[in-house]
Amino acid sequence: MTGRQAALLVALLLALAPCARGQETRAAHDMVEAADPRAAAIGRDILREGGSAADAAVAMAVSLTILEPQAAGIGGGGFLVHWAAKDRRLTAFDGRETAPAAARPDRFLDADGKPLPFFDAVIGGRSVGVPGMLRMLALVHQRFGRLPWRRLIAPSIALAAHGFALSPRVQALIARDRFLPRDRAARALYFLPNGTAKPPGTVIVNPTLAATLRDIARRGPDAFYRGKIARDIVATVAHAATPGDLTAADLAAYRTKERPTVCRVYRRYRVCGMGLPSGDVAVLEILGLLQPFDLKSHIADVTAWHLFAEASRLAYADRARYLADPDFVAAPAAGLLDPAYLAARAQLIDPVHAHPGPAAPGEPAGRHSDNWGDEFAPEFPSTSTITAIDRDGNAVAMTVTIENDFGARMMVRGFFLNNELTDFSFLPERDGRPVANRVEPGKRPLSAMSPTMVFAPDGRLFLVLGSAGGPAIIDDVAKTIVGMIDWHKDLEAAIALPNIDNRNGATEVEERPDTAALAAALAARGHVVQMSRRQSGLGGIAVTRAGLVGAFDPRREGAALGD
Repeated sequence: MTGRQAALLVALLLALAPCARGQETRAAHDMVEAADPRAAAIGRDILREGGSAADAAVAMAVSLTILEPQAAGIGGGGFLVHWAAKDRRLTAFDGRETAPAAARPDRFLDADGKPLPFFDAVIGGRSVGVPGMLRMLALVHQRFGRLPWRRLIAPSIALAAHGFALSPRVQALIARDRFLPRDRAARALYFLPNGTAKPPGTVIVNPTLAATLRDIARRGPDAFYRGKIARDIVATVAHAATPGDLTAADLAAYRTKERPTVCRVYRRYRVCGMGLPSGDVAVLEILGLLQPFDLKSHIADVTAWHLFAEASRLAYADRARYLADPDFVAAPAAGLLDPAYLAARAQLIDPVHAHPGPAAPGEPAGRHSDNWGDEFAPEFPSTSTITAIDRDGNAVAMTVTIENDFGARMMVRGFFLNNELTDFSFLPERDGRPVANRVEPGKRPLSAMSPTMVFAPDGRLFLVLGSAGGPAIIDDVAKTIVGMIDWHKDLEAAIALPNIDNRNGATEVEERPDTAALAAALAARGHVVQMSRRQSGLGGIAVTRAGLVGAFDPRREGAALGD
């Protein structure tokens, strides 16, 4: 058997092997977690070679370009929070995409000034932001890496060059996407000549992406942001059916930003995450609004979920009014998380009855405009999450995305381009008032991605957590923290709790056999209930006295692996 044949066989067996769904993984020294078992295996191998948590995260993130092409990749961006155990220091990196210099606030309005239908805005070059993934990964590697950059890219080169088996979940997403076959490169890669999607287990070879990754391994991120790859990105965007205005100068000018972390205490635990424009401010606001209520006496019952949904409703009302890229908007994050503000806002929550209709935003203290309009940004579930802890106790929580499934549905040099600009508000003004999260040149769109770390009352690292799932990431992360801290569930059980969310509208309840009675009880309390089959994409690592415990969403294909 040749080396290439062996690689193909291993890839096929990995994809077809049953995942340990719903099972937790235990390890004594180090651990990684990712949305695809092969990505997790890559991260584990990096740790076994002496790589750091940052090294493992970089290698896994690049591999998702291949293994989770619908959700993440080098054509997108993300957020990363790093914990340096020796220095006891948190650092947050913003690799979010930016709007081109030519972008204007009316980008997603039609000729009559009305918002475009979502997929009219998504498909094509108009929705593509400047990708931030590789600049972020390179900076994190520079600061916290141990192994050579080329070593971290090598597993992805091998996957692309020798082939990887199409997982059942990704294949199903390909099969039902009506826009994907319009792209010539995607059609050749993922579809049969008769136009049907290739079946699960098909070995996909992507030599074009392998060549792209070899260039990036050799030259670093400059290979992506300058030169041939950059020119091809610009040309693809410009010649799309709905062209965009991304330029070579936009790509060359992209920089990762180091952001302040945001931390607040919840039930004596210190919860920390990425600063704006991430979703962690809203996660912390939900937890802060729940602080006055006795959830320990209501373990995942209707009262608990009622309180959770009402807290979420209030937090999302504030998010829609005030939050955006802090380089462009004086967003009152500190005011929203001020204990006095949260205590006053929590008094709006009736312990028994749901608030009738949408909640109004509050009036937090701090320097901000009181003349904002509420955003209008349709959001759909996507993204992918990665967590890692190395033998020295260093940790990474990272969430990465190309926004909607398969992004803008355009492949360049073997990878998909993002549609991140549709995370901006389609309406630049609301009721005559500017929207904080409107499109502006060089601005980064507001995100729900919430890479989070939790520290125990004694100061030790307790939990590294993140989720996929679009706008509901905020609720899913908050739910898991409540499950572990208030209800003393282990990580696996907390992740498996039903997905309940309220984004200042209907209360969405995950449709499954054990939630029918809950949905009826919430409706009896006045909630407008919608049953949802939305999948979260939670994953994380808990740090216990006995070692590390990793878990991933039982609704997905992920894995946690460690030694």
